[in-house]
Amino acid sequence: MNFLRGVMGGQSAGPQHTEAETIQKLCDRVASSTLLDDRRNAVRALKSLSKKYRLEVGIQAMEHLIHVLQTDRSDSEIIGYALDTLYNIISNDDEEEVGDVEEENSTRQSEDLGSQFTEIFIKQQENVTLLLSLLEEFDFHVRWPCVKLLTSLLKQLGPQVQQIILVSPMGVSRLMDLLADSREVIRNDGVLLLQALTRSNGAIQKIVAFENAFERLLDIITEEGSSDGGIVVEDCLILLQNLLKNNNSNQNFFKEGSYIQRMKPWFEVGDENSGWSAQKVTNLHLMLQLVRVLVSPTNPPGATSSCQKAMFQCGLLQQLCTILMATGVPADILTETINTVSEVIRGCQVNQDYFASVNAPSNPPRPAIVVLLMSMVNERQPFVLRCAVLYCFQCFLYKNQKGQGEIVATLLPSTIDATGSSVSAGQLLCGGLFSTDSLSNWCAAVALAHALQENATQKEQLLRVQLATSIGNPPVSLLQQCTNILAQGDKIDRRGSKIQTRVGLLMLLCTWLSNCPIAVTHFLHNTANVPFLTGQIAENLGEEEQLVQGLCALLLGISIYFNDNSLETYLKEKLKQLIEKRIGKENFIEKLGFISKHELYSRASQKPQPNFPSPEYMIFDHEFTKLVKELEGVITKAIYKSSEEDKKEEEVKKTLEQHDSIVTHYKNMIREQDLQLEELKHQVSTLKCQNEQLQTAVTQQASQIQQQKDQYNLLKVQRGKDSQHQGSANDGAQVNGVQPEELSRLREEIEELKSNQELLQSQLAEKDSLIENLKSSKAASGVHEPSTTAASARDAEQVAELKQTKSVPVPGEGEAVTAASAAELEGRLSVLLQETRELQNEIKVLSEERTALKEQLDSSNSTIAILQNEKDKLELEITDSKKEQDDLLVLLADQDQKILSLKKKLKDLGHPIEEEDELESGDQDDEDDENEDSGKDPGLSI
Repeated sequence: MNFLRGVMGGQSAGPQHTEAETIQKLCDRVASSTLLDDRRNAVRALKSLSKKYRLEVGIQAMEHLIHVLQTDRSDSEIIGYALDTLYNIISNDDEEEVGDVEEENSTRQSEDLGSQFTEIFIKQQENVTLLLSLLEEFDFHVRWPCVKLLTSLLKQLGPQVQQIILVSPMGVSRLMDLLADSREVIRNDGVLLLQALTRSNGAIQKIVAFENAFERLLDIITEEGSSDGGIVVEDCLILLQNLLKNNNSNQNFFKEGSYIQRMKPWFEVGDENSGWSAQKVTNLHLMLQLVRVLVSPTNPPGATSSCQKAMFQCGLLQQLCTILMATGVPADILTETINTVSEVIRGCQVNQDYFASVNAPSNPPRPAIVVLLMSMVNERQPFVLRCAVLYCFQCFLYKNQKGQGEIVATLLPSTIDATGSSVSAGQLLCGGLFSTDSLSNWCAAVALAHALQENATQKEQLLRVQLATSIGNPPVSLLQQCTNILAQGDKIDRRGSKIQTRVGLLMLLCTWLSNCPIAVTHFLHNTANVPFLTGQIAENLGEEEQLVQGLCALLLGISIYFNDNSLETYLKEKLKQLIEKRIGKENFIEKLGFISKHELYSRASQKPQPNFPSPEYMIFDHEFTKLVKELEGVITKAIYKSSEEDKKEEEVKKTLEQHDSIVTHYKNMIREQDLQLEELKHQVSTLKCQNEQLQTAVTQQASQIQQQKDQYNLLKVQRGKDSQHQGSANDGAQVNGVQPEELSRLREEIEELKSNQELLQSQLAEKDSLIENLKSSKAASGVHEPSTTAASARDAEQVAELKQTKSVPVPGEGEAVTAASAAELEGRLSVLLQETRELQNEIKVLSEERTALKEQLDSSNSTIAILQNEKDKLELEITDSKKEQDDLLVLLADQDQKILSLKKKLKDLGHPIEEEDELESGDQDDEDDENEDSGKDPGLSI
């Protein structure tokens, strides 16, 4: 403690000698007194002296106070006094009113004392662990001063105390219990303690988050009234920011826990906002910043995208847009809301589309984008608000080709409102681009450049834009007008920076011409542009103009690199010769380097948001810095390349393009074949289903035919019985009553019927042979067995029935009965023949389908056989390689043994062997022994 005594001796206004003796006596009483009341009174007296005589009490009493905390845990009153005394010693809070100079000196000295006493206290890590254990005491007079003391320690030496708490068992968990304390004072100071604990420590942040901190903090914010709450809400929001900022794990946990949805009610402020207190503004500002932490462009793209989608789905983005279009919102809240909406929609197509559909509550309604652009090009608006609107427009167009096309379309002749009743985004940008306010020129140029970013289609579309300069004069293109204003330089009286307008226009032209040979051709077509650029680059101007020279060099380099040699007067080679004659290659490259060496270039390249302290610093755009970084090297190479190298490069490009086209062709072919294969697979599955359906239908038809046959047989038997009965009765009557001529005629008819019956029998025999052939074909194919068997059985039964019909004796009936019976038999026979033909056709179709399926199966089997052959070849090669490795290992082992034997012989002959060789051989022997012990192959150690 000599350094503290030195500080004490250096004080000009130290304590009186009697006070120092009093402190010493009190410390002796704390250390030696046996009565608890005496020790308690002594500690209370030290507490009363600790604020005024901080140094002396700290030097003499700290050790005794720590001892009290260790030994007198049973008495909460003395513990509370000891903790308050330690807090007064370590804390830098100074409530006395002193003069400015004295206050500054006192503050500096107080901070030194606080950090020194903190260092002494935490030197023994058990002291911090002791404080953590005291937090388990529920007594207010112990818990509250313990919280304040830990907070003060963290403020003094945060990283060291954080590390001690991190390694303490249940250290963070005990601190988290403070948020559940029913006493608001302890709970609120617990939030401050966690703020200091989680600052810049990712490990502790994760532990606190997984101890259910998000749930508890959001509950506190809701209980306190959200944005209308007091300073407790502010402290909770700061703690939430500590937990989420630059901590991807906690951000994902916050999103997965559906805590984003609980943020939406914070922003339900309504349209009439008469009561905007300072605390409410602060709270809402922190809430907006918390939203931005979750969707910051510096976060991993996947995490940002998922949070953006969640904010749209829960309605948070819609609520923010409501604030954006509301009236009576303070300017700083409106600015931060614009910045927040910007990052919520940045790169998210769904959110960008929604933002494009938002209308301002005006009559007639106007798109929110148009209303915001009106503020951006209005020089009477605050600078920070104009920057926020520009950032919002940039985020709306970021990776949004649809939005870029919509903005450029408002400039094209076919979409411009001829009546002038409504103003469009394109008209506002043109108005800002050609106004007399340099900041409006810069903002409009950068906004228009973002509408062309990485979009060759819109770069070509923008070439169609024509501007009416004055009455009676022909219109000029937008590209030409930009170069005309650029050539005028400082001739036009503008408000603001001298170079800001030209820098903005040059950035727009560089973005426009890059990766767009058609735009380069249009630019070079104006014969005044190239002489202007070479003249600007060649001049020796002041330091402020060097940036303009560098941008002119970049624009000329782009005109060379992306030149397609379509203009004879400005071929690549001619432009390079012009640079070499008028400027010099080294001088050109030096001027090109002025851009990246500018002090504001690195600042703009860090973050996408245009955040500048004043308009004079608004020079570079973030996306443009990436373009410069991309093109600076290739332009330098292009300037130094010869014509032959250019030709070779062109040939290489053509070869690569051809190669790419071939690869693309084969990719398309493979894609088409895949589609065809999928289609064939689908057809095969469809045919299988149809085949199954047909088999089912055949089975059903066979069963129906069988039922009809059974019914037919039954009817036939019944008719036979009836005819026999009637025939016997009629026969006797006819023999008795009929003339012999009629009997002979009936016999002739019966003979004729018999001949017809024999003819039918011959036809049935042919049908039987046909059925037998079908049976044999079915037995050969093995397919559709159920249907064929059913058909054959059915035909056999039908033939049997016909035979039975033929075998039935025909008595002498009347002529009409006999004719009807023959006709009925012929009709039934024709029906059966027709059904047989239909079944044959179905069998034929199914056989063809089976043949096609068999061919596909054979093709698949051949492919499998080919792959199996290749697999066998590879396995054979692997086996050969393993054999070769084993042979090599054996050879190496033999060689090693020979070397060892030769070394032994040399040693026996007295030939000296170097120590290195002996060491290597010894190591080798050791390794061989180890390998033998472990059962490994000794060749592996070689």
